[in-house]
Amino acid sequence: MLSPVVLSYALYFSDFKPKSTHYGDLIPLVKMTGAGTNIVSNTILRMKDLHGKWVLVHVDSGTCNEVCQKKLYFMRQVRLVQGKEKQRIERLWLINDDVNPETKLLSDFEGTYFVKAQHSEMLDQIETKDAQTKYIYLIDPMGNLMMRFPESVDGTKMGKDIKRLLQVSQMEH
Repeated sequence: MLSPVVLSYALYFSDFKPKSTHYGDLIPLVKMTGAGTNIVSNTILRMKDLHGKWVLVHVDSGTCNEVCQKKLYFMRQVRLVQGKEKQRIERLWLINDDVNPETKLLSDFEGTYFVKAQHSEMLDQIETKDAQTKYIYLIDPMGNLMMRFPESVDGTKMGKDIKRLLQVSQMEH
């Protein structure tokens, strides 16, 4: 009768962690606030404008090297493979400098919010400046930064995580 209690204490004090079923890393929740200039429409985009959607976020320079473009590609593809559920996902590129992206990038990744965020509080809410450009982040529909995907992202695994989150969040409603 005491064995479950003893076992639970033994697991707790041995720092046992069961293998997780998700690919992305859960991070401490951070309520995302702030605004930046949407380059495509030359309007202000506020984080609260994206509430109700899952948001894939990438932070990088407007020069967007090959690694940056690969992340934008994975964000686009992961959204597309969700089929009819893709409407529940937005893509956001927070540009952390004064460089405007090439016009070709704007057309290649149409539908992405290209937001000048160099002086926005949004960047202050995403980890350290060194870590910001390494990952693709995920914001939940309530506006909380909650997950990041590994630096060398696997699009298939990322897509499965997003699909699972979309299914579970739909069941809640």
